[in-house]
Amino acid sequence: MFCVLTRKASSGASSLSALARSLRSTRPVVSTAQLCTPEIACNSRGICHVRGFCHLTLPGQFSNLRLSREALTCFQSHGPLQMWTRPFCSSGDLVDAVVPFMGESISDGTLATFLKKPGDRVEIDEPIAQIETDKVTIDVTSPEAGVIEKFVAKEGDTVEPGTKVAVISKTGEGVVSHVAPSEEQSAATAPQSSPPAEEKKEEPKPQVQKTPVVERPKESSAKRSAAEPILPPKDRERRVPMTRLRKRVATRLKDSQNTFALLTTFNEVDMTNLMKLRSDYKDAFVEKHGVKLGLMSGFVKAAVSALEAQPTINAVIDGDDIIYRDYVDISIAVGTKKGLVVPVIRNAAGMNFADIEKEINNLAKKATDGTISIDEMTGGTFTISNGGVYGSLLSTPIINPPQSAILGMHSIVSRPMVVGGNIVPRPMMYIALTYDHRLIDGREAVFFLRKIKDIVEDPRRLLLDI
Repeated sequence: MFCVLTRKASSGASSLSALARSLRSTRPVVSTAQLCTPEIACNSRGICHVRGFCHLTLPGQFSNLRLSREALTCFQSHGPLQMWTRPFCSSGDLVDAVVPFMGESISDGTLATFLKKPGDRVEIDEPIAQIETDKVTIDVTSPEAGVIEKFVAKEGDTVEPGTKVAVISKTGEGVVSHVAPSEEQSAATAPQSSPPAEEKKEEPKPQVQKTPVVERPKESSAKRSAAEPILPPKDRERRVPMTRLRKRVATRLKDSQNTFALLTTFNEVDMTNLMKLRSDYKDAFVEKHGVKLGLMSGFVKAAVSALEAQPTINAVIDGDDIIYRDYVDISIAVGTKKGLVVPVIRNAAGMNFADIEKEINNLAKKATDGTISIDEMTGGTFTISNGGVYGSLLSTPIINPPQSAILGMHSIVSRPMVVGGNIVPRPMMYIALTYDHRLIDGREAVFFLRKIKDIVEDPRRLLLDI
């Protein structure tokens, strides 16, 4: 759709239309008056251009304005109108890069770091800073191509959506190259040369006889160490502020310990058949689906079957009520350099092995790159944490609120097992289920873990639904 709205003024009788009411008559006064009229043009992409036409009235003159043309013309093409916006504020050559919208549940964030320096050249939509929130890291991008003139905010500042972060010059005129603060300070504090001072003659000072000082015996080091413990020197310690993500993780985990009656039950799984299934069909699986067949998809399918058999594990306490969820959203714990994030696989019950593997790879890549969104980490009815990728042999995972249980996977170790009366080596894995004992009894927890063990040890059960 293309729209043009024009408003112009000329001499003559005044009009009584709505637009003409905003026009004023300027009579002879001592000072000059400036009359302006705007013209607005909007195209189908939602971009509006505003132009102003001004007339300067000199002293001793007057101008009576009336509306000469009032037109609103719209040409709308077929199809829906798509609007797009980029957060910035423009003033001629300079544009402001501001903090974008960060999500419904996020009101502010911390300016973690600047990716550019004043004087650097940036392209349109190129990230220039990163905002750290309780859940994700969001980029502040340049609204236009140009040169960074200056930064308005500082690292560590708490910023809200719409806060100005930097000023971008589209032409790069008047931008001074970046100078380190230490260089500016050294230049400002450089000593100025002064004329040589006149030499003064030294007069002989009278000699004073010093009395010998008798040193007192020091206290024994044993008594001093007993009263004052020796602490390590402060120069060997570093104090850094916690990131928002780390503070959020710490708060949620501590709340989990304070709220839930945590109890963990264990079992061990023979991984022979699942590993053989992956080894036999890995090439054909990649050729057809374009993704590798891993072990996580087998555990997700086993968890879905076990949750359907034990719906209490999928429920949660809300006040004096119990909420039973008739859907299964599996949260996968992913460790990144910035902290722990838990993306969610939606409607896992309706997915096959290939769908699960594709979704896991997609979410893990986003979590590692820091591009995962809030919606992709919201919700979840059950969590799977795989500490085995880091070599963990056994652990007791902590529940991720507002869920009621979490499954912990661990490393696969070849151990001697008794099979058919013979001792043979088998690839074994310990699995752990931490659950809220207020809601889940030990019977349901053991049956749940046993169900996962049976399916992983014999994946054919998934085909027969047993």
